[in-house]
Amino acid sequence: MTRMNDDPSPTPTAQAPPPIWLDMQPGAPGRGGVLHLLGPWRLAQLPPIEQALAGLPAGTQPAQIDASGLQQLDSAAALVLLRHLGTAGDVPAGDWVGLRPQQARILQAVRGLLAQPHPAEDAAPALQGMAAVARTAGLPALGRASVELGQLLQGHLTFLGGTFMALAAVLRRPRLLRLRECTVMLEQSALGALPVVCLVTLLIGVVVAYLLGLQAEQYGANIFVVDGVGVGATREFAPLLVAVVVAGRSGAAFAAQLGSMRLTEETDAIRTLGLDLWQVLVLPRVLALVVAMPLLVFVGDVMSLLGAMFVCSAMLDIPPAAFLARLQQTLELRHVLIGLAKAPVFALVIAVIATRMGLTVGRDTRAVGAATTSTVVQGIVAVILLDAAFAVFFQALGL
Repeated sequence: MTRMNDDPSPTPTAQAPPPIWLDMQPGAPGRGGVLHLLGPWRLAQLPPIEQALAGLPAGTQPAQIDASGLQQLDSAAALVLLRHLGTAGDVPAGDWVGLRPQQARILQAVRGLLAQPHPAEDAAPALQGMAAVARTAGLPALGRASVELGQLLQGHLTFLGGTFMALAAVLRRPRLLRLRECTVMLEQSALGALPVVCLVTLLIGVVVAYLLGLQAEQYGANIFVVDGVGVGATREFAPLLVAVVVAGRSGAAFAAQLGSMRLTEETDAIRTLGLDLWQVLVLPRVLALVVAMPLLVFVGDVMSLLGAMFVCSAMLDIPPAAFLARLQQTLELRHVLIGLAKAPVFALVIAVIATRMGLTVGRDTRAVGAATTSTVVQGIVAVILLDAAFAVFFQALGL
């Protein structure tokens, strides 16, 4: 009884031999051999073709190429072949045998591309040309930035004129002034900023007195630290620092508030009710900041002098009584008044920039954030420029 196998093993089939892409026949002594190209040389067969070319003996340079067995040829395979042979002119066109006209045209086109100069050869002139283009492109950018800056300044001046017109209307008709809004803005701008102003100016007084004391102590001129701190703090440091703090705090708050109102169309509702935006939104903020700034500067003067007095007492052996006596002798009233006189101008510029940026912001949340950031930057830059102008002006007047 025979037993049948239900799962017979498959009979192995013979695998087809791999295709042959080339054949190198040695030539006569002193001459190269003949390279026979075989099969279809196309993009899909490039990996085995490259392996076959790499398998040729090193240093082999055929004297003749027989393409009679070449079935197909595209530009990719022609490029690989010509690169393996070296430069485009290593094998003259007459040493090709059995080449079809279409294949000859492909080889000629690839040979022409290889004969062109490499881009790296012209790298230096190209880089010089790019630099010239960049320099040329910078001029239009500079022109556009100048035009945009001029338009920005013109817009601020126009808005400042509208603010003065609204103020003139309030002077003619005082009942137009919204006291409640002014009181709320004054509380936010003055009382809310007091802690930050006190801290910043106190620390600045400490730092300035410490640095001056290090130098004056070497010459035994400790008492003159009081002179430098008194004049510098009241005339320059306190007004400038308070203005920077206000620009970063109240200026950003004004721009964000008005930008949010414009985004939620509250400003359109105010216009629909027949109210004036300058009277309702702009003027209360401007007046509140103009009134609050001198008060904050005065507090900054006091705190910076207190910080300097603490350092002089701890480091320079100048007791508070001697500090105050020297301060009364050397600190002239004009320095304090000059610092206080700068404050309303700084406040007016900051308030005008902040309110205009808030009322002209685009109607999207990203524009509100960009306008707030721009308000802080413009406010700080404007304060520094105005402070420099004041310094030159008062110096010309001999004050």
